[in-house]
Amino acid sequence: MDRPQFIMVTAIILFVAFCLGWFAHWLVHRFTRVSQADMDQLDKMSQELHEAEETRDQAITYLQQREAELTNQLAQTEAELSAAMDGLREARQEAEELRNYAESLR
Repeated sequence: MDRPQFIMVTAIILFVAFCLGWFAHWLVHRFTRVSQADMDQLDKMSQELHEAEETRDQAITYLQQREAELTNQLAQTEAELSAAMDGLREARQEAEELRNYAESLR
């Protein structure tokens, strides 16, 4: 094989390799291409996810506020209960003192 034939065979092999590479790229691109319907579905899913996250954040905020309100209400109720118990204790003590005084007068 002389030099011009060798150059020609090498050029043909390189051209065939280029064509095969281009064809393989075209096939890969053809089969992995994302359709517009898929993109629309992804956009819709991302929007729904965003809305769900916002709803979750709102629910968490509401629950935190509600928990704070209930904790405050519980503290107030416990304070009122403690005051009522103290008043009842004092009333019982006073009633007992009055009984003892009434019995001592007899």
